[in-house]
Amino acid sequence: MFRSGFVALTGRPNVGKSTLLNTLIGEKMAIISEKPQTTRNQIRGILTTADYQLVFLDTPGIHKPQHKLGEKMVEIALRTLQEVDLILFLADAVAGPGGGDEYVLEKLKNVKTPVILVINKTDRSGRSRALELISHYSGLFAFQGAVAISALEGTGTDELLQLMLTHLPEGPLYYPADMVTDQPERFIVAELIREKLLQLTRDEVPHAIAVEIVSQRNRPGRELVDIEANIYVERESQKGIVIGKGGMLLKEAGRLARLDIEALLGVPVNLKLWVKVKTDWRNKTGSWHSMGLELE
Repeated sequence: MFRSGFVALTGRPNVGKSTLLNTLIGEKMAIISEKPQTTRNQIRGILTTADYQLVFLDTPGIHKPQHKLGEKMVEIALRTLQEVDLILFLADAVAGPGGGDEYVLEKLKNVKTPVILVINKTDRSGRSRALELISHYSGLFAFQGAVAISALEGTGTDELLQLMLTHLPEGPLYYPADMVTDQPERFIVAELIREKLLQLTRDEVPHAIAVEIVSQRNRPGRELVDIEANIYVERESQKGIVIGKGGMLLKEAGRLARLDIEALLGVPVNLKLWVKVKTDWRNKTGSWHSMGLELE
């Protein structure tokens, strides 16, 4: 019997949803950052074997929004929970319980979809701490099962997969067997650039950053791809931070992004980046589409 279904990853920001998605799929589909609320789009990662196809949706972290973009992100995350076959609720074994967890669990009480508890980051917390947290969270919500994992190291993910399959129906192949995401290549390229900027810039900048791929062209007669991208920030002071002293931060972000993009595309890449100011773009819905944010 072939099983298939859609699985949403949810939880408060920065609990490791994107890391888990990348580990399960075995490809870099979602960017990873220490900064919370990294994911803006609903990213689909597809895992297909001879016996099943799981379509994972890494949704934006559910949080109390501070601007219109944040409001839209939360709206999408909550809507997704109504449309899937299974929900994974991730909690951080290192940070432990927080008000953000209870906020998300209150939202989950309004959906009929089965929910599995996933305690993540056991590589840092230890197994005994993770088991304590399973007991704690199970007292707050009627989960359909619980697993302790390390998304970073991959431990516990086989057990998680088997548990997920017990809750998924017999179903069709929704996507071709060799497809790992339905996101366009340009979106992934832009996300790889944004990831490096998130990793290198200061705390006050990351969520003001957006990346737009201006052009992506194969150079005639050569196995080389030319990519030009705009990096948008909201203030002149942020532009200076992103560029860095003597342009060094931008240069390093470009170097690191180029390595990942070359691994993705399988050919050498010539990457050119420009930093531009678009004032208060997160509160201007008309700006989102041009920056690759398909927020419907």
